[in-house]
Amino acid sequence: MTRQLFLTSLLWTLPLAVNAEIYELPPDGSDVIGGVSTILARHDDTLLDIARRHGLGYEDIVRANPDVDVWLPGEGTEVVLPTRYIIPSGPRRGVVLNLAEYRMYYFPEPAAGERAVVMTYPMSIGRMDWATPLGRTRVVAKVRNPAWYPPESVRAEHAAEGDILPRVVPPGPKNPLGARAMRLDIPGYLIHGTNRPDGVGMRVTHGCIRMFPEDIEFLFEQVPVNTPVRIVNEPIKLGWDGENLVMEAHRQLESSPIIDEDNMSPVVRETAETAETVAASDATVLTEADAVEDASRPVLRDPLTLVTEQFVAATSERAGELDWNEAERLVARASGMPMPVGRAIKNAATSAASE
Repeated sequence: MTRQLFLTSLLWTLPLAVNAEIYELPPDGSDVIGGVSTILARHDDTLLDIARRHGLGYEDIVRANPDVDVWLPGEGTEVVLPTRYIIPSGPRRGVVLNLAEYRMYYFPEPAAGERAVVMTYPMSIGRMDWATPLGRTRVVAKVRNPAWYPPESVRAEHAAEGDILPRVVPPGPKNPLGARAMRLDIPGYLIHGTNRPDGVGMRVTHGCIRMFPEDIEFLFEQVPVNTPVRIVNEPIKLGWDGENLVMEAHRQLESSPIIDEDNMSPVVRETAETAETVAASDATVLTEADAVEDASRPVLRDPLTLVTEQFVAATSERAGELDWNEAERLVARASGMPMPVGRAIKNAATSAASE
């Protein structure tokens, strides 16, 4: 599918350094945005430099370029830019965070007469022992220049490594929350910036969603309070690109706790970024909350079962056939780039899923 950048109504608000990609939302029956391209590395480039310039994170760029040195690609080295994506399944509204993909999708409400768009950003997620929870939530507060109040558990963790944290880290270059934070209606969880951008696109946080500084500053102005947020874990995505059925495969995450939607409290440990209090320089304060540790942690699922589930969903209203050998190859490679794995079936009463 040809890449379509939609900038007409948003360009005037776009900061010069922003890396977010903005695409026209594909019509019903189509699920692919963007396109893969290649560039030549400069002599002083790292893969992380290239990734950030093109709206990509660490996992994105490394998985697409497995034979390229991360820190010294070398002048003239061809680098693949995997900026083609299958939109995650489910409603196309609000913010969707696909943890397995290390990627965010934002579907702003279009004004009357405007075309619908989707914006996509790389992000970091909670590491294995501080997993980001799954489920539905919403943005409940936005804070400029937040202060960080690290909980005792995190202060102890840092102290064990010889790094003594103060009880309050004020706004500034040493603050791990960066210059912007959006609080979710899950106690202790934020979408925020960072003072360590090289980690964007990795599993390195204490549960929160971390973004490039320029991306969160742009998103902060676009996302209103009460915007719905859906956190999913889709290592396998299938969708339609014209007559082609395409698949995108990522590595599975070991586990992700589930949000208790009855009381909006996560079944995980407290998160480091906001487990106590996050205060803003303008006196806005985010409330203190604790969370409950998950008692059972799920194991990895059979990847071909995930393929089957996605295939059934993709062909629920449109018949198609799947090349299972190709699907299995893509699962093993887990490059994160959408590739054809099947085609539509003309005049078929049922999809190949029922054969």
